[in-house]
Amino acid sequence: MKTVENLPERLRQLRLQQELSQENMADMLGISTTAYGDIERGRTELTISRLEKIAQVLGVSLPDLLGLSATTLTETEWLRRENQRLNLENSRLRQALDQWQRKFQEWVAAALVRNAQESRERIGFK
Repeated sequence: MKTVENLPERLRQLRLQQELSQENMADMLGISTTAYGDIERGRTELTISRLEKIAQVLGVSLPDLLGLSATTLTETEWLRRENQRLNLENSRLRQALDQWQRKFQEWVAAALVRNAQESRERIGFK
């Protein structure tokens, strides 16, 4: 399974992000530094309880630790998607505005015709 193969490297990256040494991790997990080093080298089979403890120490969920969670979007990807969403909303609003403008023009035209007819009737034209 690709996730398990990448787990030792993922552990290392997460540990380094937390600015922890292998010695710090080993102490927090209650194991020797050599035993923790073997975990990061992929030489140790991990139990679920050990994985949960590692996830807790690193401040991540177990699915995140295992790489099973949905990947987070990069800022660029998020901005691209947000731009797409805003463009769609802008297009929808333009269509609504166009409809209201047409309706307004129809109302104005109808009012002008009505006023013209009323004026003609006042002066005696039918």
